[in-house]
Amino acid sequence: MDFHSMETSRIQRLYDACESIFLPGKEGLPAVKQIRWLQDLLDDMEPEDVGIDGSGTREGSPGDDASTPKDQDGLILGHAVKQITYIHIHECDDFSIGVFCFPAGAKLPLHDHPHMVVLSKLLYGSVKVKSYDWVTAPKSRTKKSELAKVVMDNRVLQAPCKASVLFPATGGNIHSFTALTPCAILDVLAPPYSEELERPSTYFSEITIPNLPGFALLEERGLPDDLRVACAPYLGPELSLDT
Repeated sequence: MDFHSMETSRIQRLYDACESIFLPGKEGLPAVKQIRWLQDLLDDMEPEDVGIDGSGTREGSPGDDASTPKDQDGLILGHAVKQITYIHIHECDDFSIGVFCFPAGAKLPLHDHPHMVVLSKLLYGSVKVKSYDWVTAPKSRTKKSELAKVVMDNRVLQAPCKASVLFPATGGNIHSFTALTPCAILDVLAPPYSEELERPSTYFSEITIPNLPGFALLEERGLPDDLRVACAPYLGPELSLDT
């Protein structure tokens, strides 16, 4: 008997933890020990745990603009993706799990996560992060500018590094990513985006304030014309979902 095959996968352990923490109808933020539990689980995650070859050393089918490059073992060749690619792993009303793969130089523009807790793990590569929190949260979605304070000012993160967490009002809820090398970011969003439940994904432009360092005016903008995100299938261990 192959006892190794009977072990619970890391992605299954992450899903099980999310399901136990982000309960239906639960209000308020998770406890500190729950957040640390999730961060510890994310810290253990490797690209192969979500069906990605992040080594940059394997060869396989390079893919094209309409397909996802894969290696001989059927893993997605993360270093070969040609545009930002999202791998959907799971989504329910209470949380979602997914991975963004970036080619070098790709940028995910400044965007927010309204009423969400977001945990992120850089699986491989390096990325530059800029993030803000609102000084006073906007009461409505308008085109006017709102004051925000800098949390990360183009900080470079390089794998391996610790998982990060942001909250609805703290931690850098509005952020952008610029891939310095091919990289991938595993995200847990709780709850996920929802237009119907007033949790849209909104993009912003920055207006610097020369005499107020560490702050900027953020103005809502439309979806950037040059932002293209492809979708790829999840090829990691199968999840066992409670129904």
